[in-house]
Amino acid sequence: MSIGIAPPAHVFEPDPAGPEPDLALAGARPASLWGDAWRRLRRNRAAVAGAAFLAWMSFTAALAPWLPVAHWLGTDELGRDAFARVIYGGRISLLVGMVATFVSLLIGVTWGAVAGYRGGRLDEFMMRVVDILYSLPYIFLVILLLVFFSRSIVMLFVALGLVQWLTMARIVRGQVLSLKQQTFVEAARALGAGDGRIIFRHIVPNTLGPVIVYTTLTVPAVILQEAFLSFLGLGVQPPAASWGTLVSDGARLLALFPWLVIFPGIALSMTLLCFNFLGDGLRDALDPQDRRDVA
Repeated sequence: MSIGIAPPAHVFEPDPAGPEPDLALAGARPASLWGDAWRRLRRNRAAVAGAAFLAWMSFTAALAPWLPVAHWLGTDELGRDAFARVIYGGRISLLVGMVATFVSLLIGVTWGAVAGYRGGRLDEFMMRVVDILYSLPYIFLVILLLVFFSRSIVMLFVALGLVQWLTMARIVRGQVLSLKQQTFVEAARALGAGDGRIIFRHIVPNTLGPVIVYTTLTVPAVILQEAFLSFLGLGVQPPAASWGTLVSDGARLLALFPWLVIFPGIALSMTLLCFNFLGDGLRDALDPQDRRDVA
């Protein structure tokens, strides 16, 4: 008597007509933070328009010596071309804004990153220094530096940069506090990386989003402060001229030559407005919460 083994009631075999894997989706690579931010920034018309205007202004200022003199905006009381003066003034104003912002960026990122990473008493001391400097009227500090040292354009770069780094330091410190316990930092520490390498090679690059956004908002603030100082006679000194000095010179002849104030004022206002548009667009594009919502 043989005992047979009954076959299983259900045998599952692959269905040749079943769904096939989507090779396009399988091969698709997830969008990076910067790629996704670039796509969302391009959809912001105000930010794109602001960036285009700033690029045009920078390009025109760079080519100022080769531009033809056509008196498109009239002349001043000495017969000098107003358009050429506005363009040359833009070179100085944009240069002051960029260089002073770079100085503040260098100091603020270093100060905030070291304070946030080391923590403890060093962090307390460094941030109390920031709080004390915050309580001082920074524009008066700039005036004192220019009066007691020199009124050269280099000193103007340094003076404006030395008072603009405080907010940057706080922003970077907050980012570092949230990043220093991440897995990639622990891995770098386990591999024997020193504190300096961890801070500037691993942590600081991950804070670039907020840093870039605040940088685009710092440049117009510095340009406006330079214009204010130049209007008071403490900024850019002759024979150089900025938009602030042009407005100051035109204000003396406002009744006779109103365009000497109007056109530099329009150039200054449009530049500040476009920097703010670009900063708002970058803030929205680099916001991780918005990125999760879109995803």
